[in-house]
Amino acid sequence: MPTPLVSTMSCNGYALDMDNTDNMDSSRVFVKDVKRIVVKVGTAVVTRGDGRLALGRLGALCEQIKELNSQGYEIVLVSSGAVGLGRQRLKYRRLINSSFADLQKPQVELDGKACAAVGQNSIMALYDTLFSELDMTSAQLLVTDNDFRDKDFRRQLNETVKSLLSLRVVPVFNENDAVSTRKAPYEDSSGIFWDNDSLAALLALELKADLLVLLSDVEGLYSGPPADPESELIQTYVREKHQCEITFGDKSRVGRGGMTAKVKAAVNAAYAGIPVVITSGFSAENIIKVLQGEAIGTLFHQDAHLLVGDNEVGAREMAVAARDCSRRLQALSSEERKKILLDIADALEANESKIMAENDADVAAAQEAGYDKSLISRLALKPEKILSLANNIRVLANMEDPIGHILKRTELADGLILEKTSCPLGVLLIVFESRPDALVQIASLAIRSGNGLLLKGGKEAKKSNEILHQIITEAIPEKVGGRLIGLVTSRDEIPDLLKLDDVIDLVIPRGSNRLVTQIKGSTKIPVLGHADGICHVYVDKSANMEMVKQIVLDAKIDYPAACNAMETLLVHKDLVPTDGLNDLIVKLRIEGVTLFGGPKASTLLGVPEANSLHYEYNSLACTIEVVDDVYAAIDHIHEHGSGHTECIIAEDKEAAKVFLRRVDSAAVFHNASTRFCDGARFGLGAEVGISTSRIHARGPVGVEGLLTTRWILKGSGQVVDGDKGVDYIHKDIAIESEIYT
Repeated sequence: MPTPLVSTMSCNGYALDMDNTDNMDSSRVFVKDVKRIVVKVGTAVVTRGDGRLALGRLGALCEQIKELNSQGYEIVLVSSGAVGLGRQRLKYRRLINSSFADLQKPQVELDGKACAAVGQNSIMALYDTLFSELDMTSAQLLVTDNDFRDKDFRRQLNETVKSLLSLRVVPVFNENDAVSTRKAPYEDSSGIFWDNDSLAALLALELKADLLVLLSDVEGLYSGPPADPESELIQTYVREKHQCEITFGDKSRVGRGGMTAKVKAAVNAAYAGIPVVITSGFSAENIIKVLQGEAIGTLFHQDAHLLVGDNEVGAREMAVAARDCSRRLQALSSEERKKILLDIADALEANESKIMAENDADVAAAQEAGYDKSLISRLALKPEKILSLANNIRVLANMEDPIGHILKRTELADGLILEKTSCPLGVLLIVFESRPDALVQIASLAIRSGNGLLLKGGKEAKKSNEILHQIITEAIPEKVGGRLIGLVTSRDEIPDLLKLDDVIDLVIPRGSNRLVTQIKGSTKIPVLGHADGICHVYVDKSANMEMVKQIVLDAKIDYPAACNAMETLLVHKDLVPTDGLNDLIVKLRIEGVTLFGGPKASTLLGVPEANSLHYEYNSLACTIEVVDDVYAAIDHIHEHGSGHTECIIAEDKEAAKVFLRRVDSAAVFHNASTRFCDGARFGLGAEVGISTSRIHARGPVGVEGLLTTRWILKGSGQVVDGDKGVDYIHKDIAIESEIYT
């Protein structure tokens, strides 16, 4: 009996080396007391590039099997290569038997089954010779897919293999392509097994093997085509993480499926309880190294998620958990979802001192690190802010339930009713910087809209985010689960999350232009947000200057770090020589606002010229420029703006109408501060952000922006049948009840 590979403890019916599960780079974990091993050698390993047998590799393989056999291991070999070898030999035979005239004719492709018959004889003769040189005996077993449908065959197969192994004979399996009922050896992938990779997996299960080793022409499974320098070797395959992330290259140059077939076979075997390693057959001792526990190739194991570090599966597990919890949340009644929000609001107020203590620590650390004042301003939480957050959550809780609203009802045909209803998007990933209050707003909106949520806040707000997340998730009942809202704590997890387009439905970045742009370029998941908040205020020549002072000062100094703060002030040229504009500039400077001028304003008003007219200051600074009229102001906004929020201050109603109609931004105001562009101020309860996108949601995104629609069809046995028996009427029906039941 071979020596156990590792010291083990029981886990899910298998003995795993739990001491080694934290570092899979240095050791491997397999089933205890490995004895019976199925080794599959691929066509690309058996043959050279010209189709001839790779005698050196086959010799090294046989020597490894000899060594393992002498140590007491039972080796079952599954060998590909018969069809390729037979084709090469038959081509040569046809060549030497052809006349010159024959060679001028189009060459008919050789019959695959004939190739298999010739190749099986040739390759088995070679194995017999090589093993004989090593004082070993081999036995050929040719099987077909249909054989395994016969219970008596499977029983006899086990008895025969058991007998051979007891005599130290090496069974060499191959699919009997010569008499297979498949259309052709390379074309038909149906049945119980469909190639030698799946045959090896089937035999490993049928013969109760302890390990399956699939030898390939590459080191193992890569994240992309092995020739791509960006591809990385995957040491441990985790189905939840890797099944949607791997990009396969070309199929095998000579075999049927290449790495795609190997991975499919490996997954089937591993999740049925047989550990699998895909590794290179080009190296002389890889099978022995695998059994010695070296981390070579790619390991497939049903407990793979236990064998890797948390970072490798954390992203997908977190996203899947949020999705599952969101479905439980959606199953609750409206009153139950409302109660969760009210409980969260109460919990925030009850834990104010804890929140303040953690936030004070974040603020102190940020000040010590020398962070910008605007960032520290966004970071700080005051008692009144916590009270405001709690009250906004209560407003949100008392709003009409947004889930399951019937938006449209149509009678398609007699007794066939179609309803368009509102429903949650699914799972949201929100990445935000430095503002812990954003976590509360986003979490409450996600709960109200029935969505799962993953949150990644800025590192400068780490303590604040953690305490807020703890308070919120503890208020969520167990029947929903606290994992409804996941807090991502490491920046390293973001790239993995951005790959999960099969689980995460929407990404909303809140932060700098760089953050938003980087995320948009790194994911296939839809992204909702704005890259800049370059808000303009245009002062028309008809404006009331007292109103101008109030609005402009509020738009700039109320919260300079906000995305809805004024960044550019446009003034009509007729106002330049007036006292009203001079007074406004003086008041801005008194409030500490630094002014930078556009090309005209820098000359006319004597202010330093701005480096760019497309710039978001996020501080007590702004750009001022002079324009000819409302049309010039609109042109300036379209050329240099970001599509966020714009305002006109004017008494001229015609000028205001032109501005409101023609400015193409998410929010356009008349005689009101840009600071009103906010979800809470709009009566949305809260917002996950302000979108400058044009698809799905635009402007402050509240509950409605986190919903999509689905169709409910109610019939009484109707069928399409080529539309012969259906008389369509497509009649709109009045909506008596707005909630789908």
